[in-house]
Amino acid sequence: MEHDESQAVSKGSCEKCGSSDANTLYDDGHSFCYGCRAYTHGDSMNSEVKLVPRGTEVELESMRQRWMNANPVAIPERGLKSSTIAHYGVMVLGDKHYYPYFKDGQSVPSGFKVRTVATKGFCVLGDVKEAGLFGEQKFGNSRRKSVIVVEGELDAMAAYQMLDGKFPVVSIRGGAAAAGKNLKESYAFLDAYTDIIIAFDADEAGQAGVEKAAEVFAGKMKVVKLDPRLGKDAADYLTAGRGKEFVDAIWSAGQYTPKGVLSSADLWDILNQDEPDSLGDYPWTPLNKMTYGFRPTELITITAGSGLGKSSILREIVMHIKDTTPHRIGCLFMEESVKRTAEGFMSVDVSQPIHLPTSTIKKGSEEYEQSFKRTFGDDQVMIMDASFDTGATVDAVVSRVRYMAKALDCKIIILDHISILVSGGQYGDERKALDEIMTKLRTLTQDTGIVLFAVSHLKRPDGKGHEDGAVTSVSQLRGSASIAQLSDFVIGLERDGQNDDPTKRNTTNIRVLKNRFSGITGPAGHLLYNNNTGRLTEYEPIDEAAKEDFL
Repeated sequence: MEHDESQAVSKGSCEKCGSSDANTLYDDGHSFCYGCRAYTHGDSMNSEVKLVPRGTEVELESMRQRWMNANPVAIPERGLKSSTIAHYGVMVLGDKHYYPYFKDGQSVPSGFKVRTVATKGFCVLGDVKEAGLFGEQKFGNSRRKSVIVVEGELDAMAAYQMLDGKFPVVSIRGGAAAAGKNLKESYAFLDAYTDIIIAFDADEAGQAGVEKAAEVFAGKMKVVKLDPRLGKDAADYLTAGRGKEFVDAIWSAGQYTPKGVLSSADLWDILNQDEPDSLGDYPWTPLNKMTYGFRPTELITITAGSGLGKSSILREIVMHIKDTTPHRIGCLFMEESVKRTAEGFMSVDVSQPIHLPTSTIKKGSEEYEQSFKRTFGDDQVMIMDASFDTGATVDAVVSRVRYMAKALDCKIIILDHISILVSGGQYGDERKALDEIMTKLRTLTQDTGIVLFAVSHLKRPDGKGHEDGAVTSVSQLRGSASIAQLSDFVIGLERDGQNDDPTKRNTTNIRVLKNRFSGITGPAGHLLYNNNTGRLTEYEPIDEAAKEDFL
């Protein structure tokens, strides 16, 4: 929200979000919180930032006379000496501070910002809209190399005092939100310096102000990084007796670089950060050797031809994660009922396909109930009802994934499968729809830190199909190249489902088609499906007698 007709005069607290200083007060009486973006009309200001009316010209002239004859008074609760107060021409009357602002060439203030200490509220007496920066008139003829710009008047005086008066220090008059506008209006004054050092508050609004300032002075601007543990601004540092640390921060100010462009210091900090811990690994050794498990923010696409056991492999992965990590797993199996999904996981638990009529574990039995409690009793595995719906949309599915990540605190999420979103025909362009969902899922993994396993179907190749054992490749991913481009890993599954040999017919070959982490691709082991247990195990050569167990 922009406020072109009114001038920001201070920052204060926000009752709605609890921020102590994100609420910006404007001289026409309204406020706007840059934390929660709440707007408050001028006639309903809260008492903490109440705006008193601007005075008349007679009142302004009377205050100017008092200002010219005032004796400087220290502000001990802020650690400010009377000499510092005198330098900036601040007048202290009772519990009010009068900060003078000057227009070009004026020797008396065009107006005052008036701060009431008890309420931390501001009002404006006179006109400060076209005035220079606070303190600018004191340094207009300076020939020093550097000028320091802070957010508020108290910060300017505190910084000047901690630096022993060796540097010009000024403050913007409208808060961080007005940084660009205020600096542009004082362009001639600031541009006379070789270095413009920005020391805004160590909060979100302050950092946004740095970007606004950079729009005007990016080429010659340095930025101070204040440690919020010591204080969010210069005034805090002075009050806490951290003058040395503040001076060190000024000397350590780095040249401004736009977002995304890293200085050598920024790059060194990144290189020395701990790598994100693995959230888990796979049940199978060959695949782990190639992938080193999976990490936060990774998008893993699993792909295969139709009916080749993708869901079975996902169930094995989910139950392995449950058994080996404390992380909550969210599941959206969009092509099957919740009952089928739940019994699929329970089948892994008991090593028996309990959904089949041949199962010895029947619904209502104690074994059935105990398996349910082991699988779902601790709420580590969460199933969302996302069974096939021809009205399902990209936004609806992404919303469900986000809900599981944010509201249910799921660290690993299974989405089986994205191809279903375009199969109903509501999207005229399959490629565009898959581009859209992959882009949104990629963004979601970055924003939430989850690991997302997404299943995608393959296009049918020329000649032998994947159901007959054809080798998978990223070029066969259905619909859009964005699936391969935006995935961190692509894992292909291959099986000759019509082979006369039962071992070959039940053997799934795993192939890593893309590996952004280690770069290793290629065959990643074999899994043999046991018809009696419904389980997948790593394949090793077996004798003919043992083969009967898999029939």
